[in-house]
Amino acid sequence: MNRGPREERAARAVDGRVVGAGPAGLAAAARLAAAGAGRVEILEREPNAGGLPRLCAHPGFGADPRGRALDGQGYARRAVRAARRAGAVLRTGVSVTGWAAPLALETTAPTGLATIEARAIVLTTGARERARPARLLPGTRPQGILTTGELLRTVSLFGHRPEPIGRRAVVVGAGPLAEHAVRLLRHAGVAVAAVLCEGPRAAIGGDLRVPVLTHTVVTELTGRGRLAGVTIRRTDGATDGPTGRARARTLACDTLVLTGDWIPEHELARAGGLPLDPVTRGPLVDAALRTGVPGVFAAGGLLRGGVPAVRAAAEGRAVAGAVLAHLVGGDSSPGLVGAAEV
Repeated sequence: MNRGPREERAARAVDGRVVGAGPAGLAAAARLAAAGAGRVEILEREPNAGGLPRLCAHPGFGADPRGRALDGQGYARRAVRAARRAGAVLRTGVSVTGWAAPLALETTAPTGLATIEARAIVLTTGARERARPARLLPGTRPQGILTTGELLRTVSLFGHRPEPIGRRAVVVGAGPLAEHAVRLLRHAGVAVAAVLCEGPRAAIGGDLRVPVLTHTVVTELTGRGRLAGVTIRRTDGATDGPTGRARARTLACDTLVLTGDWIPEHELARAGGLPLDPVTRGPLVDAALRTGVPGVFAAGGLLRGGVPAVRAAAEGRAVAGAVLAHLVGGDSSPGLVGAAEV
């Protein structure tokens, strides 16, 4: 279809194109630029680079050169500085909308439409938590249901105030992410009614003093306009009362935080015809992180979801080596394996 005058796409070329400015993408771009890979650009659809760590004000992201613990925000700032100092060009607010060719991406930005060709493309679009629709939670469709990422964004926008979040929350999940959600809610002045964990353990810090209900799932959401409560049920066969039957009960809450259950942001990979791993739903890659399309690579949370920032950055640095080999003509055909095997 012919495009009108305002729909014409400007065309240009770069050497290395990185899609996604999270830990993996920034690390890959920094190493590529520092190694002299030519013009290296990073595209990020968000207005700010750094990925999810830029919203995290808690430690656990390694240490600075002096050995001081880094929080997520400090980690993200350091990664952005490193990429820029190495010579990579960072463009935020740019959305990749499709592929014009195997190594050419179509983009949309405030400056207009563009088609950008590259000698190599690295996909580091990360992962997201499954939201309520993907988890198939039955019941009404009230407000007050958040993923951890949405909770972080709300706090980042409005500060630690309970009004934009709610007054009483239930957290679904286990491990550090659920614990972080509890701490964030508490810090914002939101009471936490319980943490629900489908498995036998939730690994929630005892200092939080929050009820932890293991072997428990949400079976229904209630409330009109705003969440009023969640109906829960045990899954381990335990019974309540003299009837000897498992009994559902309702926890009153106006906020539900869904943590974990990651899914790769694979829309761009799928649109480009990259073979996907049937288990992780991320792109299939070989040991060098090459996808099924020559010249296209993938790393970080896109491959398996829920990858810690430090590990994603290490994978970004590793994929840069394979990209450099491709740019000098030493690349060979990939032997694809599942992401879990990399």
